[in-house]
Amino acid sequence: MNKRFLMQWITEGQLSVPKLLLKNYRKIGLNEEEFVLLLQVYDFLSEQHPFPTPEDLSERGPSSSECATILGQLLKKGYLSIEEHVDENGILFESYSIDPLWEKLIHVMTNEKIEQENELKKQEEFNIYTVFEQEFSRPLSPIECETLAMWLDQDHHSPEIIRAALRESVVSGKLNFRYIDRILFEWKKNGVQTLQQARAYGEKFRKYQQSKQPTQEKRKVEPFPTYNWLEK
Repeated sequence: MNKRFLMQWITEGQLSVPKLLLKNYRKIGLNEEEFVLLLQVYDFLSEQHPFPTPEDLSERGPSSSECATILGQLLKKGYLSIEEHVDENGILFESYSIDPLWEKLIHVMTNEKIEQENELKKQEEFNIYTVFEQEFSRPLSPIECETLAMWLDQDHHSPEIIRAALRESVVSGKLNFRYIDRILFEWKKNGVQTLQQARAYGEKFRKYQQSKQPTQEKRKVEPFPTYNWLEK
């Protein structure tokens, strides 16, 4: 075969198809025939052929009647739409649009991402119950479980902030829910939302506590240790 013809075929052009579509066309409800025909329509659009007929499409695959059927399915299912335009001479013409395809893909991927985040959140919340039971060395009581759920659902504290407050209570030697609730209340009142902010607030609070001790008492006792209670 003449190499010149091969080069012409290779350099004719490429159709850019997002990998996200290639990997997930089944998730958005497309079968192979519909997917391939959509790609053909996409290719025609890229070649400035806005409204390929079933006969045009049949030159690249199934018969014209089959192409017409598949086109009808794609339009009915909302993967393809027909738009009307007016050219510079005032003549009305129609074109296909695959924007609905991208919208469906974005919708499915967004919902999947939300589901993954919700599942991760549920797992984190489940884990925090386990962390509390390990620290308390016993199962939590129903009231304690309700308090923990309130911190998550009503007060909207993140699991990491609740774990940080738990560590602070352990370091302070006051391992009880009332003390942890007070820590979370103070943090929320003072705008503490991240571990970094909690660390800074804890250090500031300890310095304040040290400054309240009498000078002579400070000489008798060793300095208060610097606890890095947020580090794992």
